[in-house]
Amino acid sequence: MFINKAEDGRNNLCGQNVAALRRKQGLSQRELADALQLTGLDMDKNAVQRIEAGKRFVTDIELATLARFFHVSMDTLTGLR
Repeated sequence: MFINKAEDGRNNLCGQNVAALRRKQGLSQRELADALQLTGLDMDKNAVQRIEAGKRFVTDIELATLARFFHVSMDTLTGLR
């Protein structure tokens, strides 16, 4: 059997941390999506919402961009540290 989801059924490990970091910076989901667009990452508000809810898989490129944006490591973003 293949495992491609978190133990709790989420499609990513970083969503909850993305939401917490976004709120800590006082950004709305739309503002985060707009800021990520400026970095060259094609992401809209709905994608941010789905990532935070754990309903969307996150690519390694997206993960790296989010980590750079929030000034944290990818391990921190995924909760592996």
